[in-house]
Amino acid sequence: GIRLHFPALVRGLTAQSAAKAQLGLGHSYSRAKVKFNVHRVDNMIIQSISLLDQLDKDINTFSMRVRSWYGYHFPELIKIVPENSMYCRVAKFIGNRRELSEESLQGLEEIVMDSAKAQAILEASRSSMGMDISPLDLINIESFSSRVISLSDYRKGLQEYLRSKMSQVAPSLSALIGEVVGARLISHAGSLTNLAKYPASTVQILGAEKALFRALKTRGNTPKYGLIFHSTFIGRAAAKNKGRISRYLANKCTIASRIDCFSEVPTSVFGDKLREQVEERLAFYETGEPPRKNLEVMKEAVVEANEVVAEVKRRQEKKEKKRKKREKRRLEALAAAAEEPAENSVMETEENDVGAKKKKKKKKQQPEESEAEAEPEENGVEEEEEEEEPLPKKKRKVVVEPEEEEEEKKKKKKKKKAVAQD
Repeated sequence: GIRLHFPALVRGLTAQSAAKAQLGLGHSYSRAKVKFNVHRVDNMIIQSISLLDQLDKDINTFSMRVRSWYGYHFPELIKIVPENSMYCRVAKFIGNRRELSEESLQGLEEIVMDSAKAQAILEASRSSMGMDISPLDLINIESFSSRVISLSDYRKGLQEYLRSKMSQVAPSLSALIGEVVGARLISHAGSLTNLAKYPASTVQILGAEKALFRALKTRGNTPKYGLIFHSTFIGRAAAKNKGRISRYLANKCTIASRIDCFSEVPTSVFGDKLREQVEERLAFYETGEPPRKNLEVMKEAVVEANEVVAEVKRRQEKKEKKRKKREKRRLEALAAAAEEPAENSVMETEENDVGAKKKKKKKKQQPEESEAEAEPEENGVEEEEEEEEPLPKKKRKVVVEPEEEEEEKKKKKKKKKAVAQD
């Protein structure tokens, strides 16, 4: 009722503005749910592990197609090279088995990484019972083999990407149980946060829901493990201890996922310590040696984790300082670049003024030079005399040079001496 009559109760609020407010709230809530820390987004892990599983299925299917297709021509190769991607590389390299000779033995060795295996392929090609194949069929087989090879190469790159992403998002979980199994747990739970909220009993049977509901329906034995069965710990345990170790491993996986989800700076220290605990529990089941207590292990882990976090923060501060310095230099360079055009324009205006003044002076000097050039030359000697303009009477002054004064004084002295002698 309040929501219905809210525009009437609040002055100045209309139904249209209330609808806009609701829409803005919905958008901000959605952005907050989607926009988490870029470096700790687990959506990429979910997509990459799903793609990895799909690639495994596709590569197996395509490799079987290449085997059955090329097997008509060279059936003995299947037993010599059982690996899928290597078989495709060898089939593409050989082509027609009749053209295989001793010269191509080195190339075969580079592909199969075994000289004995390469020699066996060469001998089998000489005595093969396969049928002849046309060049067109060979072209199709080679092109399809190259597709399978490119898919297998892409799968390797994707696995490296998944490993690096897991070390950023869930380092403790990947250190404990491995990158692939940890990514499958996150993908099955929906996100790392959902996995952290699950109890250990749910994590233990995660991925075995069908078997669980079937056992509950038929009142049979419930499953002991789900996706964590692919971990190496359960494979190494004895048959009677598989259920116990899976329960213990699920407990440690829950702890690791919660540490990864809620820690500010995720590190792999806790994952390594939890892995050591699982190893000790395995040894306890086999030999009876008592493992360390959880309290002691966690105290050691906390001390080491604090040191690692301090080091990581120090590095981040250094990176931030360097980034700020680069930004400051960039801004200074931009400011200097902006000032240069203004200075250039000022200099250009000054140069234009100076140029105009010089032109005026040159114009004044040109008539004087023309007058000097117009004077005649006497006895082959160029005499340049500047005609002085007559000054006005008031301003006219007699200018006497100092050398002429001395000559006049000497002449006067000589006259006086001559007069005295007379």
